[in-house]
Amino acid sequence: MEDKEPTFGKGKVCYIEIPANDITQSANFFSKVFNWSIRSDNQGNISFDDGVGEVSGIWVKDRNPMTEAGLLISIMVDDAKATVLEIEENGGK
Repeated sequence: MEDKEPTFGKGKVCYIEIPANDITQSANFFSKVFNWSIRSDNQGNISFDDGVGEVSGIWVKDRNPMTEAGLLISIMVDDAKATVLEIEENGGK
């Protein structure tokens, strides 16, 4: 991914906190399947930038993963069938 400035716009989603029981496993999954860039800070927090440099975020342990329907975030892919196979190959369901 080339370095570029993100686009700005009122209402644009730009930051996400993802609850995870195993942050390293989750980070590796999103990196492999969706080409997210993973980084960590000097306090051990693991963060990400999406595959196109528009959205960033962090994995957190202080919140439980959702067990009921709630906010739904979609990740754009160019080939849904191939991505589903890649998700399954990397432990996703």
